[in-house]
Amino acid sequence: MRAAQVTRLDGPDAVEVVDVPSPDVPDGQVLIDVAAAGVSFPDVLLSRGEYQMKPPPPFVPGAEVAGVVRVAPAGSGLEVGDRVAAFPFLGGFAEQVVCDPAFVFPLPENVTFEQGAALPMNYLTCHFALRQRGRLAEGEKVLVHGAAGGIGTAAIQLAKAWGATVYAVVSDDAKADVARQAGADEVVLAEGFKNAVAELTSGHGVDIVVDPVGGDRFTDSLRSLAPLGRLLVIGFTAGSIPEVKVNRLLLNNIDVVGVGWGAFWTGRPGYIRKQWDDLVPLLEAGQLDPVIGEVRDLGEIGAALLDIDERRATGKILLTP
Repeated sequence: MRAAQVTRLDGPDAVEVVDVPSPDVPDGQVLIDVAAAGVSFPDVLLSRGEYQMKPPPPFVPGAEVAGVVRVAPAGSGLEVGDRVAAFPFLGGFAEQVVCDPAFVFPLPENVTFEQGAALPMNYLTCHFALRQRGRLAEGEKVLVHGAAGGIGTAAIQLAKAWGATVYAVVSDDAKADVARQAGADEVVLAEGFKNAVAELTSGHGVDIVVDPVGGDRFTDSLRSLAPLGRLLVIGFTAGSIPEVKVNRLLLNNIDVVGVGWGAFWTGRPGYIRKQWDDLVPLLEAGQLDPVIGEVRDLGEIGAALLDIDERRATGKILLTP
């Protein structure tokens, strides 16, 4: 079968598409015929050996897929032919992938394979961020950085579905259109976003900042929070990790909150499935509609990773095997 392999830790350009044997299916595991696979920033880091999980080369990256069950163990609740999304951690950039049934989720009939592959990493991360770590309440105001990217568009849609007003921060006008497509109430440019947010909120500020970007926006994000506000630290796609002067936290009783989704669900069997079950009614109602930026052939894996690495990507980038 075709698969994209990291054979050396030299970044996106070094990922190769090769022919490999179909995977063995250990007892108790699920085999999925992959229809689409989602590409995310951790895949970029894995290609350089910079992610917290460091599999030795050669390995097949790809943490999220959608497709059809080919082999299902008895008692798993899954049947051959089921349409599913899945979170296999590795191996998704291939024609077939093996996955633990605890991380295989039924796909509602109104959700396409492409939409399904765009869901696990970004939407479950943002579910954890907004619900578990951010304690989002209906009627609150949420500011989303990187709002045209995969995490950003997912955060916009979930916050809107849960009754928030959403302000999106983007770097240019083209990305502003993507954030509006995702459902943002207002869109502002990164340059001068603090003043724009102050004007939009009549100086009160926002209750939550969703920040997958980091870098030099961080201080102005803190200044954009209302009293008792929460800044959710999701990642650092800007490259630099900001530092907090903790006296700023005292001024308005604000929180800087780490969002380590993977660290949280590890050791908590069933948590991810509970998250998925929480999303299903929103998917069936059409309140969640992943913004798909590009759908590329598996052979274009290097270009897909570079688009994310160089922050050109909008929405979710997918691969089809």
